[in-house]
Amino acid sequence: MSQRALTLSILSFAALAIVGAWLGGPWLWLHYVGKPLTTLSILWLAASSSASSPRYRRAVLIGMALSLVGDVLLMLPGDYFVPGLIAFLLAHIGYVVAFAPGSSMKAKLGAFALLATVAGANLAGLLPRIGADLKIPVLAYVVVLASMAALALARAWTPALADAAPRSVRYAAAGGLCFVLSDSLLAWDKFGGGIPLPALLILASYWLAQWCIAKSVAER
Repeated sequence: MSQRALTLSILSFAALAIVGAWLGGPWLWLHYVGKPLTTLSILWLAASSSASSPRYRRAVLIGMALSLVGDVLLMLPGDYFVPGLIAFLLAHIGYVVAFAPGSSMKAKLGAFALLATVAGANLAGLLPRIGADLKIPVLAYVVVLASMAALALARAWTPALADAAPRSVRYAAAGGLCFVLSDSLLAWDKFGGGIPLPALLILASYWLAQWCIAKSVAER
């Protein structure tokens, strides 16, 4: 499948999933079909490329496969929030393995300081609203998510990596930051009283994050 056809498939499946979640009721099946197919198509985008190193590509693919598991768990009827959270936590560990090597200590310190500030601001507003049974899982997830995004950003802030693979590191950084945005929106929608247009904002930013990470595999 060509890159253009794959991109059109991703956009089409994502639109089905968002419309199905927005309309609900008898249209919810569109969400159940479109959501995993969107993530699977993005995974295929990463899998069909060999531009990056095998280690980087393999770690990203593991992260995306675990994200697909998380997608299914979070959309199923019933309360599968914690299993879904664990699946995505493991997915981010996969991304951490991909993003960790090569960046300078100075870039890592700056990126971690920035993401710690963002995570701290979110937690300050959300933790009082989260039940005691979910506080530790959510805290663990936030630490891993912020670490993943910081390591992705540090790659873009490291001149040697940015010169060697400028498009790849920019896509990875954008993907990490979009993941923080998506999960922040999800958290405020679930625990903070809701946000406007949740299906559109959360899913669009989530798939943009995954697409950017997939493109970091495909680009140099």
